Amino acid sequence: MASLLLAYITTCSAKSAEKYQTIMDSVTAEKVRQIIRSDVIPSSGEDRGEIISRVSTAFLDTPYKANTLIGGPDTPEALVANFNGVDCFTVADYVEALSRSHDQKSFLHNLAQVRYSEGNVDYLSRRHFFSDWFATAPQNASDITPEISPDYAVANKQLNRKPDGGEYVPGLGIHHRKINYIPANAINQQVLDRLETGDYVGVYSTLDGLDVSHVGIVVRHNGEVWFRNASSLAANRKVVDSPFLEYMRAKPGIVVLRSK
Repeated sequence: MASLLLAYITTCSAKSAEKYQTIMDSVTAEKVRQIIRSDVIPSSGEDRGEIISRVSTAFLDTPYKANTLIGGPDTPEALVANFNGVDCFTVADYVEALSRSHDQKSFLHNLAQVRYSEGNVDYLSRRHFFSDWFATAPQNASDITPEISPDYAVANKQLNRKPDGGEYVPGLGIHHRKINYIPANAINQQVLDRLETGDYVGVYSTLDGLDVSHVGIVVRHNGEVWFRNASSLAANRKVVDSPFLEYMRAKPGIVVLRSK
């Protein structure tokens, strides 16, 4: 297809040279160029959170679309860059990768590093859980939840375990992990004051096999704190800014990560 840019990227490991397909359409390629030129390069040397905020602004109103990645138990993984439709996790991948990049080549490299453990483009190496951003190498971000509130709680999770004993991601196994989170009733003005622009926030999940159910980015404008997120709600179906406190009021709690 003329609208698709297809490339094969070779990555080397100690064991072997591995090839994977990179898929990016021409519209996305142009947006990568524009965002890096307009929002990343001119911001070189600035606070990372501010760069993340500027980059994420470019995704406002982008349509919500789930299942844009390619790969599965029986399907070879491809490195997909698709800015035409995003979900809450893919937009976080794109924003973090773009914020580290200076051209298209570095963006694709950084996207592989952000989305996959050790940059290994493989379905079972994909960071399927928000906490994988700090629990697998190389770390994308640090878990700063305990620094945001003294009232944080700790949950011992069995990630990837379904209530019926099966696996959300077949073949991944069960990952025992401690998850720090701030309960909704502890999200107060002190928490808002400690959140920084560009922080990644996950909505805590009460299910034992999941860490969070949704992800977004903290931004500040008009003197308020907002939750920038790819919303699947019928009223939105796009990337929007939601008032942070109002959005989190009925949620179980939050997990806060800060880009490294």
